[in-house]
Amino acid sequence: MLSTPSYQIAKKSREPYQAEWRNLLFDSLMGGFWIGAMGFSAVPGVTVIAMMAMHNMAAAGPRLMLQGLCAQALGVLISLALLNPAVNLHGNMAQIYACLPVLVIYPIFIGWMSHQVTLKLWEHRNILRKISRTDSLTGLLNHGAWKDLLDLEYVKSQNQHQQCVIALIDIDHFKVINDTYGHLMGDTVLQNISEALMENLRDSDLIGRCGGDEFCVILPDTHLFQAREILERTRLAIDEMTYSLQRDLKVSLSIGIAAYSPELPDASSWLHEADKALYLAKSTGRNCVASAQDMPSELQPLSADA
Repeated sequence: MLSTPSYQIAKKSREPYQAEWRNLLFDSLMGGFWIGAMGFSAVPGVTVIAMMAMHNMAAAGPRLMLQGLCAQALGVLISLALLNPAVNLHGNMAQIYACLPVLVIYPIFIGWMSHQVTLKLWEHRNILRKISRTDSLTGLLNHGAWKDLLDLEYVKSQNQHQQCVIALIDIDHFKVINDTYGHLMGDTVLQNISEALMENLRDSDLIGRCGGDEFCVILPDTHLFQAREILERTRLAIDEMTYSLQRDLKVSLSIGIAAYSPELPDASSWLHEADKALYLAKSTGRNCVASAQDMPSELQPLSADA
């Protein structure tokens, strides 16, 4: 099939799409010619018209289909002028039986091709959706996507009375790392920490990057003490990481966690509790896990520059 003249013409053309369009119109022209040559036999004629119209519609929509029908009409006129065939509308049983496989198989083939196109469109749509919701450097959820999931998890916890914990994770002294080792090394640190979070947290946990050096995690169906154990294990794993290009580089995390409470009016308040816990972790020496419940009420969260 790939060696047919029409394919080669389209392949070698400077405008393959236009060349293939002309090929399809030529096919329609010849189809009309054979309709006339067969003496306008009803079943074969209708089969040719229907199959070619279906093909042209699937290939390029109504415009090509209408042009194809005009080309078929021209083909009929050419056959009448050249052959002057005898009209035989009824045909015979052999012609009918010969058309039956085409009437069955070709629509199935067109349907299968349409299904393949639909699958490809869904695949591309999902890829684009993933790209729009993913942080390009780390491969984690971006801030907007994670906040959307936080809102959903808040409603779910509220309606189903389920336990859930969120965590804010900050890289200690990340600005110093950037200034000392360079931004490329800073990017490497972000990527390595992202990989470590994915390796040490559970598949059900939702991890995002909330800012330059800050990560955020939703831990569904999790009690506060369980979340503390999971994140403490994760913190220790990252604390023990080494970097082959900078063996003296040590990276640590400050982590603030907050459990869902029915007293929280909205998801933003829940996030604010985790932010206060992160402040506590930073103010008590960094490189630790702290919860909002550990925090004295008079303490306030750090400013955005902290």
